[in-house]
Amino acid sequence: MGDRISHDHASVTTRRASVERAGRTSRPKLVLPEDLSVPDRPVRLVLDGRTYYTTVEEAVDGTVEIRGAYDNARMARERDGENHLEAWVESTGLDFGRSVHLDVVDDDFYGVRAPGERAVYAPSSGPSDSLSSIAEDLDG
Repeated sequence: MGDRISHDHASVTTRRASVERAGRTSRPKLVLPEDLSVPDRPVRLVLDGRTYYTTVEEAVDGTVEIRGAYDNARMARERDGENHLEAWVESTGLDFGRSVHLDVVDDDFYGVRAPGERAVYAPSSGPSDSLSSIAEDLDG
């Protein structure tokens, strides 16, 4: 899947999510549909054309949420470094309680758009040939 695809492509599923307040703080979180699967690893998250990494988690109250967008998978796991989700919410001018579009490109790749915005995604091309050959050698 090396081609770029638009948010309205047939292979992309768009769901409604909302920007909510994280606890009693002024930090935002994204509340996702409860029937969305919760991966056990960081996933890619595109905000305004930039790719970040995030963890999708089930909160104590059963909601499925994203609390941050980080520069790499390790930072997402550890919630280390700058949280780009905060800057994105601020730049879009979205208030708490507003809905956003969650584009599910695949199980490991999401995009989030403000209402009325368009997005184009570049899905990953998968592992390089050299990594695939190493894996094949290990498998025997």
